[in-house]
Amino acid sequence: MPGILFLAHRVPFPPDRGDRIRSHHLLKALANLAPVHVGCFGEGDAEAERALAAVAASRCVVPRSKPLPLAGVEAVLSGKPVSLTAFHSRTLERWVRETIARERIEAIVVFSGQMGQYVPEDFAGPVVIDLCDVDSAKFESYAAEGERKWLYGREARLLAREEERLGRRADATILISEAEAALYRSRLSAPGIAQVRVMGNGIDAGFFDPALVARHPELAGTAGPHFVFTGQMDYRPNEQAALWVIEALLPRLRARHPGACFHVVGRNPTRSLMAEDGAPGVRIWGAVPDVRPFIAAADAVLAPLLIARGVQNKVLEAMAMARPVVLTPDAATGIAAEDGEHWLVSPPDPAVMAAHIADLLANPAAAARIGAAARDFVLHRHGWDAMLAPLGGLVGRRGEGRRHAA
Repeated sequence: MPGILFLAHRVPFPPDRGDRIRSHHLLKALANLAPVHVGCFGEGDAEAERALAAVAASRCVVPRSKPLPLAGVEAVLSGKPVSLTAFHSRTLERWVRETIARERIEAIVVFSGQMGQYVPEDFAGPVVIDLCDVDSAKFESYAAEGERKWLYGREARLLAREEERLGRRADATILISEAEAALYRSRLSAPGIAQVRVMGNGIDAGFFDPALVARHPELAGTAGPHFVFTGQMDYRPNEQAALWVIEALLPRLRARHPGACFHVVGRNPTRSLMAEDGAPGVRIWGAVPDVRPFIAAADAVLAPLLIARGVQNKVLEAMAMARPVVLTPDAATGIAAEDGEHWLVSPPDPAVMAAHIADLLANPAAAARIGAAARDFVLHRHGWDAMLAPLGGLVGRRGEGRRHAA
């Protein structure tokens, strides 16, 4: 049976962070269409690689071991963005060529722009590149903040060039939301040079079901109110948002509610975040086996991102758990929910956001109504099957599946 080559910058297991959640579900959808041969980078997680082996027809997992300074030197010498040199591997290049020569590869699906460098120019089948969001714009935002301005500005310029090259090469370039697609089109040198499609993020609402999850006992056993923020905590926008809550928002919340506590839940909290652990009303949990009990125990889930690209899985997860979410406009991008009905949108102004939260706490019935409406919205609008339905057509296997193929 003809196969599909799938390239990702991380092993798509376990689906416990934003990029891996999306690549995990992409892989599962592709595996239902045809045998999938997976090339990716690994971080030494043997259990994740065993899970990959159970799905992939063949695989090449290259250890992610290149030091960032070396990637930076290679980037300067080659004139490429660091994002590409950090994920460049001759071993993976060779495996891609050999797999295409050995297997009947009919399509290539690329997850994240860093992996587009492995698509051979002479490959004749469909090429689908899931950029998710416009990374070059994210680095422009970093540069605008003034920190490492030259480095981030260079990365933004070179990534924009690579994003356009990939759009020209691909038969379909996927973005995660209409807003990201419009942004991507606006940055191309000429209209129509890329075939842009939108494929949003989904949510496993059967897993993120409040009826199946007990509230975390440490949160449930104290008065609160409790506010939760989840995410990969060495990711700069997440760190920035959590520190903003601790420094600017939480003092206002505790002035009204002295027992208010802010819980940061997610792997690899930075040194700056860990320094705040134990401060009045602050708990930095780090990696936990399951985020759902924390979300279930939250009086509100906060997502005050100041820089955000694409669709925030943390927001969809909290909505699926029927929790009221208070978020900034940037964090709301790509989710067509309505302010005041499915969530509360606030500008990144601590006084304004604190007032929104105070109103929410003062009206538990309204908070419960918003949470219930949020879950209903996610159930009907953000299931993974619906989100990924166009994938078969993009790789030339519309309407086909592997249920009949052993």
